[in-house]
Amino acid sequence: MAEKTMKNRRVLLFPFPFQGHINPMLELAAVLRSRSFSVTIFHTEYNYEAIHPSKYPSYRFITIPDRVSKLTSSSQDHVLSLICALNDNCTTPFRESLAQVLSEGDWKSSVPCLVLDMHWYKINPIAKLLGVPTLVLRTGSAASLNGFITLPALYRKGILPSKAEWELELAVEELPPMRVRDMIAVGNDPEQLLNFVVLDAENARTSLGIIINTSQAMEGAELDKLQRDLALPAFAVGPLHKHDMINLEAATTNTSPSSCTLKLLDRERDQDRLCMEWLDSHPPKSVLYVSFGSLASMDPKDFTEMAWGLADSSQPFLWVVRSGSVESVLRVELALPDGFRNATHGIGKIVEWAPQRDILAHRAIGGFWTHCGWNSTVESIAEGIPMICTPFFSDQMGNTRYVSDVWKVGLELRTPLERGKVERSVRRLMTTEDGEEMRARARDLQGMLSECIQKEGCSYKAVDDLVGLLLSLSPSLSE
Repeated sequence: MAEKTMKNRRVLLFPFPFQGHINPMLELAAVLRSRSFSVTIFHTEYNYEAIHPSKYPSYRFITIPDRVSKLTSSSQDHVLSLICALNDNCTTPFRESLAQVLSEGDWKSSVPCLVLDMHWYKINPIAKLLGVPTLVLRTGSAASLNGFITLPALYRKGILPSKAEWELELAVEELPPMRVRDMIAVGNDPEQLLNFVVLDAENARTSLGIIINTSQAMEGAELDKLQRDLALPAFAVGPLHKHDMINLEAATTNTSPSSCTLKLLDRERDQDRLCMEWLDSHPPKSVLYVSFGSLASMDPKDFTEMAWGLADSSQPFLWVVRSGSVESVLRVELALPDGFRNATHGIGKIVEWAPQRDILAHRAIGGFWTHCGWNSTVESIAEGIPMICTPFFSDQMGNTRYVSDVWKVGLELRTPLERGKVERSVRRLMTTEDGEEMRARARDLQGMLSECIQKEGCSYKAVDDLVGLLLSLSPSLSE
């Protein structure tokens, strides 16, 4: 019966090929599969290795040629150009692939819709031409999406782009508690950013609804505003990574990965083990975890000040320094200042990769110094961990505002960095009463998020509502 139900319930997904966008889509896939949907995932050649299809034997994967070089930069200065190139290059091959899928047997009658990342603004019209409705997955917060929608009006009013330093502190009346400096910023071309935002927002408006990795507990007012402004349902299903159904699927998968994937998994497991063994040797809430995500690239001066501020704080730290973390520096050892290793011997550990969710859940972690990307923000709050926020671009500034001023579970430390400020911020979070109060508020919010994904919780009910919409789109699915 379950296999027959899955045959009749099929859903198509198309994540955008950035790591912070891929993970939430795969988590959504697990949620939908737990509700008896079979899953087909389109994915680009670009960043193909980030998905590891052989790790997900329950899903069907279809590769979309994109003609984008693996060497194409995804740094903050080039990310908009990359998004545009992927949209332009994937249009025709996606249309051909979707038409092929729909021609297979009874697929057209059993596919209720395509769930696509919000950045796929040229894919939405193609799906509609082929008779496939769309839902949009927003991998950022509801507040940041409200910012997207409001941005064109701020440009028309002359509020953006800001022309003077003092203007950055002006309140954005349409989006309390945001200030001008909190608004989305990507690259150095305001016109290109505005065009991108308009296309993204239109992609959301022309869909059947928006799926967001957030919850009513975190963003109730923001979700209400979003639904009013777009006149669309918003399914707040987060935190996606915490749904028990995802863990259940991982535990019951019984297909063996490929030999290539096994080697990768072995390497990751070795790295995981070393991180966890190091954390096991530390007291509860004593270690600061430091990681700035997969795209942020620091100015070398900021990196040096950050390093010496950590050393001077004398607080234990686990620091992820990946290749590309520092502008124009590819090797980790070349990025670290002379004498830093000796100065932090026995205090800190530096790694190139770390299992972030497992680390944040470890008893030894007492704080998280983050770029404040939305995934990292949600993962930290979901474990009750307070934050130091150093945003770089995109929605990270707005996320920082909510962490520091709305939820009050962290503090802001913007660039340019200075070692004395770094030291004081680390000590404030890790050793003071102020830091302990942030930790207590983070634990309270953690409890609220935990309730959201329980059977009677708001996020669980949002998944119910999403499934109900999917089933309503095709009579054959409710049989």
